[in-house]
Amino acid sequence: MRAVKIFVGLMLLLTLLGTAQADCRQQSLRLAVIPKKSMDVLVREYQPLLQRLRRELGMPVEIVSMSSYESVIDAIVSGGVDIAWLGPASYLMAYQRDPRVEPFASLAIEQGHFTPAGHHYQALLLTRREGARSLEALRGSRVALSDPASTSGSVVPNSEFSAAVGQPLGAFFASVVYSGSHDKSLDAVLEGRVDAAFVASVRADAYFNSGRIGNETLNVLWRSERIYYDPYVFSGSLCPALKARIRTVMLDQPQGLEAFFASQHATGLAPVSHAEYAPLLRMMQAQSPAP
Repeated sequence: MRAVKIFVGLMLLLTLLGTAQADCRQQSLRLAVIPKKSMDVLVREYQPLLQRLRRELGMPVEIVSMSSYESVIDAIVSGGVDIAWLGPASYLMAYQRDPRVEPFASLAIEQGHFTPAGHHYQALLLTRREGARSLEALRGSRVALSDPASTSGSVVPNSEFSAAVGQPLGAFFASVVYSGSHDKSLDAVLEGRVDAAFVASVRADAYFNSGRIGNETLNVLWRSERIYYDPYVFSGSLCPALKARIRTVMLDQPQGLEAFFASQHATGLAPVSHAEYAPLLRMMQAQSPAP
């Protein structure tokens, strides 16, 4: 009887080992990124990273176009993509659905007009220079958020700003709309379709660097506390051996990624873990309605 148990145990172990090996025989890699800007632009900017991963991993690596933050969350949770670039809040939404989703890297940001150098950024409340110059003057006006799953374009404003003014956004502002992205929120402010917008400081920097706004174009009426920058995350279904190889390529051997870093206004990549984003999870849980 004991021999039978040992045999069964060995067969189970061999089955598990065979499954793990099969998982690591993955023939291609799929990457998705949140649409902070046009997907055409993102696909072009990501080519240096894709090419380096293809060369070092010896397999096809493709970027998958996504229309919203939620679609990227769905893709990484379902295993439809293997790696995703998510905002802090969208990563945590994915993590709540599948705790195996694992952050492993984040870009180190260059110093910008609105953002200090390092691994953090902020949510900003911006108006046109000729618009409101104080929060009280903005009361009862129109404001744009970016996406319900955006950290700086929704989650943080709904928590920190609401606490600062002592009431929900929907009570402080006469109209609250979702534009779909930080860039579209900035467009709406500049075109006068809304009076103000909550956007990421790094996206405001990108506008500044492109020449679309200058030093005197916008008023900053509010800044959030510092937010740890957007993580690259692994799908829970990706095998450990492939994860280790990807970490090495992106974190330890970043040669040839200079053009990619320049397009992201970054100086490199740094390792991250769930611990960097855990404080934001508590904020999100506090906003969730009781069951």
